[in-house]
Amino acid sequence: MKSLPPQIFGTLLTVIGVLILTPDGLLVRLVNLESWTLLFWRGLLFAAAILGFYLLRYRSQFPFILKRMGWRGAQAAAFFTSSTIFFVLAIHNTTVANTLVIIAAAPLCSAVISRIFLKETVLRSTWLAILISCGGISILFLGNLSSDNRIGDFFAFCCALSIASQITTVRLAKNVDMVPSLGISGLMIAAIALPLAAAPFDITSTDFSILFLLAFIILPISFGLITIGPRYIPAAEVSLIMLLETFLGPIWAWLVIDEMPEKETIIGGALIISTLICHTLYTARQTKQRIKKSEAVTSKIK
Repeated sequence: MKSLPPQIFGTLLTVIGVLILTPDGLLVRLVNLESWTLLFWRGLLFAAAILGFYLLRYRSQFPFILKRMGWRGAQAAAFFTSSTIFFVLAIHNTTVANTLVIIAAAPLCSAVISRIFLKETVLRSTWLAILISCGGISILFLGNLSSDNRIGDFFAFCCALSIASQITTVRLAKNVDMVPSLGISGLMIAAIALPLAAAPFDITSTDFSILFLLAFIILPISFGLITIGPRYIPAAEVSLIMLLETFLGPIWAWLVIDEMPEKETIIGGALIISTLICHTLYTARQTKQRIKKSEAVTSKIK
């Protein structure tokens, strides 16, 4: 796959990662545990999967891999920690659809943060896609937001800011493997949640099985791919692709626990998905044209 142009390769990795992530909200809802106990096990299992993989793969080089991330790695871990905590608190205090709709604000946050801190040029096509997607989000808001869920909605917005900040941080250190920072964040989540958990070790086999599937298998694969994405494509585009979860996540909840999305969710989600497809195809076409022009110039020089 690495023979693909970087733009297409990064987009493909991110899309696969987001698609794997889409059942996250549903699985969190299926676990019959209070928020902090769930976060403790989620963080612990997630850390075990990520750090265990790197330890087995690199063995004696493992400490060097961690050290190479530097303070950017700690920063990325802190942002990911806050995004995970706010996500779980949001899911437990509002609907899956509400949570994912508000988190969809991450692309706009990411574009602004990247522009300010990275001085990264956001393409006009990306700005247009973000604006259209925000229109879809506005439609979703009309059907999904209610005053009864304000605290959950606030947690979801904090999650969106954290996601945008984490993606931008990874983009800053795009020449460094930042995936291990996810494992560090898992340990941070578990350490924060343990003192606040009501009964951290009082967990049924069913709940543990769901958490194991989610935190040890799904999340490491999905977030590993999503973390690699910003090394190849701008942070705003990574966040834009993550809007896929805004549409697909509520569908999982609808199919399994009968949490029926409103018609506005379907309409707004369709707008978001179509925008993503058009933007991805346009970006891929522009990338191919740039490559052809570059090859033409090189051949003339020779």
